[in-house]
Amino acid sequence: MKRTFKELFFTLTFCLIATLGFSQSKEITIQFLGNCGLYITDGTTNIYTDFPYKSGAHGYMEFDESQLDSIKDNSIFIFTHKHSDHYSEKNIKKVIKEKGGKKYGSWNIEALKNLEESLENFSVEVFKTKHKWSPNHYSYLITWHDKRIFLSGDTESAETIGTLKNMDWAFVPYWVLLDAKENDIKIDAKMFGVYHLATVQIPSAKEKYDDLDNIKPMVEKGEKIILELRTD
Repeated sequence: MKRTFKELFFTLTFCLIATLGFSQSKEITIQFLGNCGLYITDGTTNIYTDFPYKSGAHGYMEFDESQLDSIKDNSIFIFTHKHSDHYSEKNIKKVIKEKGGKKYGSWNIEALKNLEESLENFSVEVFKTKHKWSPNHYSYLITWHDKRIFLSGDTESAETIGTLKNMDWAFVPYWVLLDAKENDIKIDAKMFGVYHLATVQIPSAKEKYDDLDNIKPMVEKGEKIILELRTD
């Protein structure tokens, strides 16, 4: 049966609106899980950084067992180092056994660099950074769908991050910001997420950073940051 011009017009218009609506909703979501733990997704690929760790290790944040159950199947896990407030061998073994996935860190750093071969619009720059309690500590700059996200981990120095340009978000402990200030190091980032706060530090961090437009203290587990992607 022939369709009228009017019917075709409305069908095409609906398809166009649906397509535009989808493209405009594309985004990267970053969810805070505790300590330096982040869940980063573009809706297709799921990446967890410094999570799962050992709940409550060294006086840092605890998490419920249900958070392990909520981890997405076949995810990518990226760790800065193996201290227990960043990494739990027991928990990551359990998760990968039940849900699949692949973990990356100092033990297979070359494989991490090659992730861009299997992920669309994704690359990761790897930096061996100083952490006096760990000889194998790495920080990362992830570029994903043109968004640049720096993950500091536990490094004490702003030396490395001070060499990088045009970051959308830099996730750093507060002591990296202090080091940058003391050594007059400019950090070229639009926004800062101050993470890895001990429980006793949370009230003062909220008071210090809450009124600053470009610094977000990461204190509430589950809170999300949305990065809108360009659609042109």
